[in-house]
Amino acid sequence: MATGQLPDKLYFRIGEVAGIVGVEPHVLRYWETEFRSIRPEKSRKGQRVYSRRDVDTLLKVKDLLYGHLYTIAGAKRKLRGDGVEPSDASDPEMRELHALRESLISLRGDIESAMTELDTITA
Repeated sequence: MATGQLPDKLYFRIGEVAGIVGVEPHVLRYWETEFRSIRPEKSRKGQRVYSRRDVDTLLKVKDLLYGHLYTIAGAKRKLRGDGVEPSDASDPEMRELHALRESLISLRGDIESAMTELDTITA
């Protein structure tokens, strides 16, 4: 079922989503553990409540896994590349970016200290 065919609702329960996506509820729960972009909220009764965005993502995941025969890891990479799935913190590229960010923050602190020192000298 395509996104345009989704019922006109903002939120869906797991049984509804399973019917829309065409997989069993246990598959949806498994995908939640594998894909960080799928994070349904919990109702006061503790039931999963999926947003339209979650359903769209689940439809993409199903298409990648069943339609294009991607592995879970391959589907994650594809969704990351499309900006759907957040980057994995264990990804070496992400670790490098975090290290670079820390270096820049440190450098900014050094520059601010030097500017403060210069202000006191010229004052």
